[in-house]
Amino acid sequence: QAFSLFVKAKEVPAAGRCAGGGGGPRWRCCRQAFEELAGIHRHVALQHGGDIGQQAGLAAEVSPSSGPAPAGSGDGLNGHSCSSPEISCTLPDTSHLSYEDLTSKVGDVLLYYCYCEVKDPEKLCAWQKALCQHLHLTGKVRVASEGINGTVGGSKVATSLYIEVMLSQPLFQGILGKEDFKSSAGGAYCFPDLRVGVFKEIVPMGIDPKIVSYKENGIHLSPQEFHREVEQYLSQASQGQSDTILLDCRNFYESKIGHFQGCLAPDIRKFSYFPSYVDENLELFKDKRVLMYCTGGIRCERGSAYLRSKAVCREVYQLKGGIHKYLEEFPDGFYRGKLFVFDDRYAICSNEDIISACRYCGALWDQYKLCSSQHCRQLVLTCPSCHNKGLTACCPVCQEKELKVTSRASGQTVKEECECTRRRPRVPIERVSQRTLDAGK
Repeated sequence: QAFSLFVKAKEVPAAGRCAGGGGGPRWRCCRQAFEELAGIHRHVALQHGGDIGQQAGLAAEVSPSSGPAPAGSGDGLNGHSCSSPEISCTLPDTSHLSYEDLTSKVGDVLLYYCYCEVKDPEKLCAWQKALCQHLHLTGKVRVASEGINGTVGGSKVATSLYIEVMLSQPLFQGILGKEDFKSSAGGAYCFPDLRVGVFKEIVPMGIDPKIVSYKENGIHLSPQEFHREVEQYLSQASQGQSDTILLDCRNFYESKIGHFQGCLAPDIRKFSYFPSYVDENLELFKDKRVLMYCTGGIRCERGSAYLRSKAVCREVYQLKGGIHKYLEEFPDGFYRGKLFVFDDRYAICSNEDIISACRYCGALWDQYKLCSSQHCRQLVLTCPSCHNKGLTACCPVCQEKELKVTSRASGQTVKEECECTRRRPRVPIERVSQRTLDAGK
């Protein structure tokens, strides 16, 4: 029954098929079209066995003795709710929508998070996966006992419906609001697939949430309040009188292409290095007012809590909604350059400033590409001129290996750490004067 319901959910609505009922696909799944029942059955059996198992377990909890789902119920979860009062497992009715409505490439990418107590993360994960598949969304969603964190892409109709369903979820009511969804132009094509899973943390800081909880976070500042604070900080810093640190808690490759003026941007590769960075630089934060910011706000929730747990700062503040929300109100404010995003776009633009340079020639450039060397997953800034010359790797070591690899038999790769990661300290120790910080170097 679960298998049949899964297949039924992949049917193309009659309105989305060719006139006369022939010549068009009857099912779509994983961006593939199927005209014969045997084809979709084979695909589902090979690629979605785990999904069906999850939905079968979820359906059993929803209604253990129920019969087949009524027509138009999608994958059999519409109109039912989980036995747990915290999580409603309903899926929205999409029978009035065409296939084109749900799969249009003209859409949005949503970024959101919600910290709350989740008693059954597995159940929430299964519902979330079913919901995203139902709406043809792609992206990444992390579920944990401390909440949910997601970035998903799809058509404007699908993303709008997704927000509506999330806001009606009893688990999030009173905590998650419409303003908590950060939106940018994009769609399902911005992600290679859909990944939904259960994790220990909804943002990977590497510290047990029971030890450092989001409940101990810093003071939230609205974009307007943060803007005023940064303005005051820059004014005082120019006179050498500032007692404030404007802290970017993102990774180095994010801050490289865009950041707030006068910020301190740690040269770290992962957010899980942030706690060690704080530990190694405690003296830097002693008796300081700290203004923290990140992409959408979630890293500041845990990062500010960790910084506060050290009891060295005078005050810790964080930008509510992150850079995303700030740029909505201040596109020409104190943030310069592009905003890095974790999807195939790599960056979105709010102003014309380019603050980074080509890895090879030094020309102004801020559009990332993956290193061309097969063994490496680093990002590289290489301008069109250098790219046309074949300079497509993240560093000279990778560039040399790429030449060797391409001359070998297909499938053979060299796997080892590249120059970029080997030469960068895992956790940098800041050796800068206050004057340097004040000048925003």
